[in-house]
Parts: sequence; C-alpha cells; structure tokens
Amino acid sequence: MTSPTGNNRPANNSEQRRRAGFTLVELICVMALLTIVMALTSPSLARFFRGRSLDSEARRFLGLTRYGQSRAVSEGVPMVLWIDQEQGTYGLKAEMTYTEEDGKALEFELAKDLKMEVQLPVTGLESIPWKITTEVAGNRPAIRFNAEGSMGDNSPDYIVFRQEHEGEADEKWIGRSRNRLSYEITTNILQTVRLP
Repeated sequence: MTSPTGNNRPANNSEQRRRAGFTLVELICVMALLTIVMALTSPSLARFFRGRSLDSEARRFLGLTRYGQSRAVSEGVPMVLWIDQEQGTYGLKAEMTYTEEDGKALEFELAKDLKMEVQLPVTGLESIPWKITTEVAGNRPAIRFNAEGSMGDNSPDYIVFRQEHEGEADEKWIGRSRNRLSYEITTNILQTVRLP
C-alpha cells in the first residue's frame, strides 16, 4: 500500500479564504437564534434569581440563629437576636444586663424587595425574660438564647421572609424545630387561626 504524497493545500488563495471563516448570513442566523432563546428563557431566569435572594436571606437568618446559640453557650452570656420588621433589619448582640457593649454585635438589612413578618407565641408574653429581652431589643420581637443554649419561651414561633413581584409572592418560613431547641426552614406550613 502506498501513502498519498504531495501538497493537499487548495490551489489558490481565494478558495482558502472561503473555507477559513463564517459567512455573514451564518453569523446573522446564529445571533437571531440566540436572541430568540434569550427572550424565551429570561422570565424564568428572572424568577430564578429572585428566588435565590429570598433563599439566601432566609439561610443567612438561620445561620445567625445558630451562631447566636453557639455564642451564648461558648461565652456563657445570653444572646438576643432582635428583629425590626418596619426597618427591615435584624441583628445579634449580647444581652446588655451582662455586658455594657458587645464588640461582636451584628446587624443585617433586607434587600429592598424583601419583607419580614414575625409570629409571636400566643401565651406567656408577660414573663420576666421577655421583659429583659424587650429592653435589649428596643421593644422589638426577639429571640433570646440562654447561656446553656436553650431559647426563651417567648421567642417567635415563625419568621416569614416574603418577596412580592408583579402580583406574585414567594415566601420562606423559618420556624422552631419539633424539639423547640433550634430553628429550621419549614415546609408545608399549616395556617392556624389565632383567637384574640
């Protein structure tokens, strides 16, 4: 068997240039297809990114609850996670009956399109720990982590993060776990009717 020999290059320069690139018509067709695909997928991509900010905020709040609980245990000082629904802020600091100033205090602000709602427990609002927590949190709802890691009885049952856009509302619920020792992102929330 013999192998082919010789030069396989095109005979002239114009034939080589035609094979080297795309034609203008091919580029226009590709750009038109990309435009159509982007137009069809952009609404679902927008919903995806909106959902990501809601999910991210809920996970940040949940992480702050765990940080507050572990900090209360490690430092032996009660911690207060306060929530300001009107301003759209929340934060964590040591209870001021134990320390004058907390150098590790944290504060976070919600994105403009997010809102927060707190559902407080029905019973026991006049207990002493609630009064102490109210002083620290500035008369705002708060989660109190005791020095041994447990939560105050008057800590909120649920914290709801809500995002509304063009008539659609997405929600993330953070509620107390079954053993009432921590918080978790909950699913299948049953709405309960509270009597005054």
